[in-house]
Amino acid sequence: MDAVTLHAVAAFAAGLIVTLFLAAYLTPRAWWRRPNARALLIMVAGAWSLGSLILYATHGAGSAQASPVVAATATAPAADDDSAAESWRNVAAGRPFHVHRDLNLRAAPGVHAARLAIVPAGAEATPTGMRNGDWWQIKASVNGRENTGWVSSLWLRRSGE
Repeated sequence: MDAVTLHAVAAFAAGLIVTLFLAAYLTPRAWWRRPNARALLIMVAGAWSLGSLILYATHGAGSAQASPVVAATATAPAADDDSAAESWRNVAAGRPFHVHRDLNLRAAPGVHAARLAIVPAGAEATPTGMRNGDWWQIKASVNGRENTGWVSSLWLRRSGE
């Protein structure tokens, strides 16, 4: 069993245990004298919701470092969306973009990753071809020093924009 599956099983087991404790204190004792559909529904819904909450809380904190980085050349968007296809080609080609506003250059994709530098508005940023959703890895010159890091693509503009 891999670590991700084991983590999910542990989260849902913890959710079931918390559900049983809460049910023991928050519901009438008569509800639990014999097994019934209401008890089953409470245990399943509680284990699912609390287990999902535990998974979200524990996985969300480290998701920026744990999420796989996908190369932009791996899959192209559907041909019917020309703007998305154009954006994909630009990332893969390494064509420079202009920074729309001051931009946080991060060590990993996500807002919780450490900030390496601030790329000033108007600077040029060149994508390396690596991306993770809306997060692109770029190369930019900050204070005369070449930096490579992750930025939100929402703050990048093509030359003509």
